[in-house]
Amino acid sequence: MSPLDESRPSGPGGPVLLHHLRLIDGSGREPVPDAALLIEGETVRWAGPGAELAPAQGPVTRVDLGGRTVCPGFVDAHVHFALPGPGASPVLGLYELPSYRTLKVLERLRVTLENGVTTARDLMGLDAGFRQAVAERRIPGPRLLVAVAMLSQRAGHADFTLAGGIDGLALAVAFPQSPPGLVNSVDEMRARVRDLVAVGADCVKLATSGGLASPHDRPEWLGLRHEMVRAAVEEAEAYGGLPVAAHAIGRPGIEAAVRCGVDSVEHGYALDDELRAEMVDRGQYLVPTLLETTQDLDPARTSPKAYEKGVRWHRVAQESVARSVGAGVRIAMGTDSGLAVAHGHNLEELGLLVSIGGMAPMDALVAGTSGAARLCGVGDVTGTLEAGKAADLVVTDVDPLRDLAALGDPAHILAVVKEGRTAVDRAGVLGGALPPLCP
Repeated sequence: MSPLDESRPSGPGGPVLLHHLRLIDGSGREPVPDAALLIEGETVRWAGPGAELAPAQGPVTRVDLGGRTVCPGFVDAHVHFALPGPGASPVLGLYELPSYRTLKVLERLRVTLENGVTTARDLMGLDAGFRQAVAERRIPGPRLLVAVAMLSQRAGHADFTLAGGIDGLALAVAFPQSPPGLVNSVDEMRARVRDLVAVGADCVKLATSGGLASPHDRPEWLGLRHEMVRAAVEEAEAYGGLPVAAHAIGRPGIEAAVRCGVDSVEHGYALDDELRAEMVDRGQYLVPTLLETTQDLDPARTSPKAYEKGVRWHRVAQESVARSVGAGVRIAMGTDSGLAVAHGHNLEELGLLVSIGGMAPMDALVAGTSGAARLCGVGDVTGTLEAGKAADLVVTDVDPLRDLAALGDPAHILAVVKEGRTAVDRAGVLGGALPPLCP
């Protein structure tokens, strides 16, 4: 039995006890009815059955959540905050000042956080300055991990050079990639990964296959030669074991990613049983980005070639993911928000992991919490609600195990807490007991 002991220093306002709640802790264990959660400063000090928490020995602010469900803050392992999402023409970037682009990114960060994502991995577009500003609470947003740039060879998925010589990626992304994303040799790859380390990247993003939107390739083409992928993985391991994520849609790109040792396959549409078995043996993750495959494609806003690729490969994706789940491949939640997916709709992915991927609701919740946190290298900080972890949590009025898709509706995200501070409290359930995230 854990006492409420006030002998330690606490954060602003002192310890806060959330009680009379249903706890889903992110570990995959069964929910705890009539649970309690003690928050002290930025961290969880205690979580578990309310009956096992001893009486307080000092002043504690108590908040009765009326039986509502509390989950860990969610982790989106694949976002692009520098991209505008559907309905915005990338060409507008030509007419915008960098300061204006920055302000639009700040809004995307805020809405993503307020809709339940407390940690996000940006896999191309943002630099480490955004991560620092969020960490210092200068701006509201999820805890950020940044890849900075996406790496591929010339005529690969990172090459958006248009016929007239204009870099189309510079139009679409809010900020130029620095260092640039094109590499053409093993030595260049090693140097580019070191460049990314130098500018503060938390992970390395490779494009081992072609893509849907890129102009020079197709998803079934190999986007990086095996020796270049191996070089990137070796360099990332040498510099602190940075995770390596591989955009990989067609089989040749997936094979290169899996066999050269990346940590996660992003998309993975053309996975087959042989490669699934290898991923299971290696402990590699699949980030299926199903939400991106459910968006309506508009032939008026893309080229006929890109439209045809999208229709075909989205069908392949939806047919493939359930087989990957059935094979036991580790799954982490990722949405590709910013491309065809609007920012702030991230938790819709959870329902799709169940309805399309065939996952049990609890397994999908793990994919969006502790699983994604482990993949991103922050499993010791967040992803579960237990003593010593960051107080990142979501309060909802639905039972996610019965209606997981409902979490995709912001109306059911009653409150979001990040590091013991209130990011949003739509329903007033916290009653001002926790300090605001950004005063």
